[in-house]
Amino acid sequence: MTSPTPSLGLLLDVDGPLASPVTRSLAIPSIAEDLVVLANAGVPVVFNTGRSDGFLVDEVVGPLLSQGLAAGARVYGVCEKGATWFPITSAGAGELVVDSSLVLPSELRDAVRALVRERFDDIVFFDETKRTGFAVEQHLDVDSLEYLARQDEIDRALLDLCTADGDGAVWRTERRPAADGSIRYRLDPSIISTDVEDVRVGKALGAERGLALIAADGLLPTVWRTAGDSRGDYAMADWLFEHGHEVAHVDVRPAEGVPDKPYPVLTAPDALVTDAAGALVRRRWVADVVTADA
Repeated sequence: MTSPTPSLGLLLDVDGPLASPVTRSLAIPSIAEDLVVLANAGVPVVFNTGRSDGFLVDEVVGPLLSQGLAAGARVYGVCEKGATWFPITSAGAGELVVDSSLVLPSELRDAVRALVRERFDDIVFFDETKRTGFAVEQHLDVDSLEYLARQDEIDRALLDLCTADGDGAVWRTERRPAADGSIRYRLDPSIISTDVEDVRVGKALGAERGLALIAADGLLPTVWRTAGDSRGDYAMADWLFEHGHEVAHVDVRPAEGVPDKPYPVLTAPDALVTDAAGALVRRRWVADVVTADA
């Protein structure tokens, strides 16, 4: 028997809407609980994150299993902004797929690791868990304002490394193209880290990967909700809208600025941001799904 078409599908960033930017974990208990209620009710859920598969397994998969993720729930991890992906089942993380064409050179990885050790070890660490790109991330015991005050200094040093051998790179609005005009690398800063990645990855690629995973397992939802805490996360909803899907985006940190979009942009009350805002919105989704199924 064919399963009914899901009425709702979710594409969710992890840092911000789910994981606290302070603890880097699912600090609010209702988050995992509500995600499992939604997934067990037939809502496909894709975690579309810049984080590594290791981070997702440690910080998200475990809590989902502890809340009773059911067999047959359609849940997926799309990591490093579309460069790696795997199914999440009631037995845990499934087989990981890595797009080898998006793996950055090991020489650049070694150079960034050495840069962090020699110049910035007091404020950031080198994320060893990523398989294609890499990141430098604020130490948990470093004050956020202290990190943000030095982030541009760190990023410019990273930009110099990325372009040292003639490759092109982009950081914020600054472009340093190669001699042929090409751009190979992107430096993508957030409030807790900066990713160094292939310019082809991004939340749009993650959305494309996520829908392919869902479609391989059954019917696609009729309505989508995406959620994120940065301007870059809007690319999920952009991609869905451009491909003919009904979508609304939830911005859990609208202070960064809400752009004008051809689809609805939803926010929580002003006092709630990041994971607190995300928790409130998901509780409303649960209420909607439970009411619809009653």
